[in-house]
Amino acid sequence: MATPKFAEIKQSILARIESGEWEEHTRVPSENQLAEQFECSRMTARRALTELVDSGVLERTQGLGTFVAELKSQSSMMAIRNIADEIKDRGHGYSVKQLELTSIEAIAPIAIALGLEAGSQVYYSVLVHCEDGVPLQLEERFVNPKLVPEYLVQDFTSQTPHEYLSQVAPLTEARHTLEAVIANKHNQQALNIPASEPCLQILRRTWSRQGVVSFAKLIHPGSRFRLGGHLTF
Repeated sequence: MATPKFAEIKQSILARIESGEWEEHTRVPSENQLAEQFECSRMTARRALTELVDSGVLERTQGLGTFVAELKSQSSMMAIRNIADEIKDRGHGYSVKQLELTSIEAIAPIAIALGLEAGSQVYYSVLVHCEDGVPLQLEERFVNPKLVPEYLVQDFTSQTPHEYLSQVAPLTEARHTLEAVIANKHNQQALNIPASEPCLQILRRTWSRQGVVSFAKLIHPGSRFRLGGHLTF
């Protein structure tokens, strides 16, 4: 059965985004240009663009056109941003401490999160991201080695895992779970917080076109972090 034209257009656009050819904020071809390129009606091209806009892949700006959107979770309104960029955008100094970078045997919950068999080897990293020298986020990340085979040879003191994964396995989907927690003793020491300090924990799974790329636990001291958003109705 032949692929419908609107689906063919969507696949073409997604492929260019995932390959990095079209970066965030890149203007995509107009409905007329797509209709001509794919030899279809303008209505068909419009359907493809509209569905990608509705799913958050593209965004329209009145009078200017349609652009590649900033990557957002498909299940929440939170934008996925590189923490190093967030800190620098505030005019503050960013630094990181790499605590672990190794291969481990995945227990059942981690294996399930990554879509692997329990006991499979997965890559594991632990970093503390700091703002002006003060710990802001403890990042514990489990990575699918089948999709990111060179993860263990990276230097994450010069490039964050988020930056690296975005390059080698462009994200197509992300899901978040947020909860208030009290960090264990080990994490309290890493974040330099007292035992009574409440924290915000974000559990994040990310996908590329090939499957689940990583599962991360991001822990933030409550006194140093807040989560915001903006909705337009």
